[in-house]
Amino acid sequence: MLLVAAGVSGGAQAGVLDDAKARGALRVGQDYVPPAYTAGAKFRTPEGVDMILAEDIAKRLNLKLDNVPNAGNAGDGKAAQALKGARADIALVTVDENAVRIGAAADGSVLIPTGYSAGAMAIMRTDTDIRKWEQLKGRTVCLSEGGSYVGRMAARYGAVEKVMRAPADSLLAVRTGQCDAAVHDDTMLKELLRLPEWKKFSAQLPPQSRSMLMIRIPAADNAAIAYARQTVAEWSRGDFWPALKKKWTNAVAFEVYLDQNVPDCH
Repeated sequence: MLLVAAGVSGGAQAGVLDDAKARGALRVGQDYVPPAYTAGAKFRTPEGVDMILAEDIAKRLNLKLDNVPNAGNAGDGKAAQALKGARADIALVTVDENAVRIGAAADGSVLIPTGYSAGAMAIMRTDTDIRKWEQLKGRTVCLSEGGSYVGRMAARYGAVEKVMRAPADSLLAVRTGQCDAAVHDDTMLKELLRLPEWKKFSAQLPPQSRSMLMIRIPAADNAAIAYARQTVAEWSRGDFWPALKKKWTNAVAFEVYLDQNVPDCH
């Protein structure tokens, strides 16, 4: 789920929160915006926690949430364009931990850590012969649409990527033998492996490429910056993060359970 991204509106003088309140909706940029749910379709929990955080931010403001895709990746020449595009009021972006710089950026924005970080982690059957990342070459690796690691496994290790609709589909494919490994955020996978029904699929490759999820806001918008910092501080207290991880994990595990109509592979 974690890539360097950008996509925050300008108009700092008016204030993005004032603009959002005037229209009755907060526009939050995200790396991946899941397709709208349609009646009769199977519900799927999306990769990452962006949507959950966006919903919480908007709820605290008593505003409707409008999700918009981030316009581009920082460093690829699109970050400044995204800021000028006025598509999002604020954005949730993911930044490699080695490249994190908290504070004002050259493109006129401020990055505020949400408190969530994750790295790529692979899980497999416990009897797998895969012991290191390099052994994924030529092996089928399941990932989910919108995840940060799509494309990386093929480019870095020569793996055969199988991109599924959501984490539940990717993890189900590992259980039924369609994939040799599934790669997702280690923060969530470690929580999933606490469940007894995942003991047989608890072989893992160590996390790599850690990134941080951050809130991106126009640097001159003091009101929005203060609001974001206050929200992040509230997230850090109490059981917000433990409850979020448990909710995500239980939802995905239940989705796998409901759809597994064939036995685990042997």
